[in-house]
Amino acid sequence: MPVSVEHALSILERPLLDLVYEAAGVHRAHHDPREVQRCALLSIKTGGCSEDCGYCPQSAHHDATSPREPLMRTPDVLDAARKAKDAGASRFCMGAAWREPKDGPEFDRVLEMVRGVAGLGMEVCVTLGMLTAEQARRLKDAGLTAYNHNLDTSAEHYGAIVSTRTYAERLATLGRVQDAGLSVCCGGILGMGETRRDRASLLATLASLEPQPESVPVNALVRVPGTPLAGAAPVDPLEIVRTVATARILMPATRVRLAAGRLSLSDETQALCFLAGANSIFFGERLLTTPNPGPVADDALLSRLGLETAGEPARA
Repeated sequence: MPVSVEHALSILERPLLDLVYEAAGVHRAHHDPREVQRCALLSIKTGGCSEDCGYCPQSAHHDATSPREPLMRTPDVLDAARKAKDAGASRFCMGAAWREPKDGPEFDRVLEMVRGVAGLGMEVCVTLGMLTAEQARRLKDAGLTAYNHNLDTSAEHYGAIVSTRTYAERLATLGRVQDAGLSVCCGGILGMGETRRDRASLLATLASLEPQPESVPVNALVRVPGTPLAGAAPVDPLEIVRTVATARILMPATRVRLAAGRLSLSDETQALCFLAGANSIFFGERLLTTPNPGPVADDALLSRLGLETAGEPARA
């Protein structure tokens, strides 16, 4: 059933403690509240992207300093996946800085990577840009678990962030992914000059997908020098908590992932996010090209909060 912007906004604007309390109840009704999934994210092809996303240091349109690196070799990717699995990750995500992948040797190599990671017994996710229906089918056949294709922000605010593709194109790719039988991983970025209503609009769009996304990454903008959004005002951390809580209420079965920007969040803010329904993190020193808390810091945080990595035995 479609979710209206007004309905999402009415939830997002509830008194914070009431909102978190309700979201925590929904979370406990659908998930183990002590379990957090760890996901690793690797940039398998970096820089030189033809899109002009205002937040992204990999865009060829900006003066950011991300190096251009060709598509990685499959053995190197699988080595990174093994190390991530050994460190507690159950999901391995691979990102390539493409507007859309072209059929041919490089796409075939991505399919090889997907088969290899799936063979390790891990969930496999890729983000490659826009897809054709046939590419989505081939990824599914190779063993892909989920496809990440973020909407970033509301349809109303999207044009202020990206001009080289449309919101409709993003939604069309999500439709092809779902038609292929793949799970959708789709979220947004907070702190790009959007209003609270824009956040509600994004959440309403995500919650209206049929089926709802398997996972929703909630990102805080990492302000990278040389990108158009480098001077954006920092987002209020409690707005991130509100967004997580609203996502949990609107999408009870979805994994809500704390993604980019966690270095800007205190341990206390992250704890509130977990209470409000976040049950996954991206871990590792980097997320694609931006910094991220290291595994040691995450181990310490999860231990302090009494949270368990998915698949690990519970602590006494």
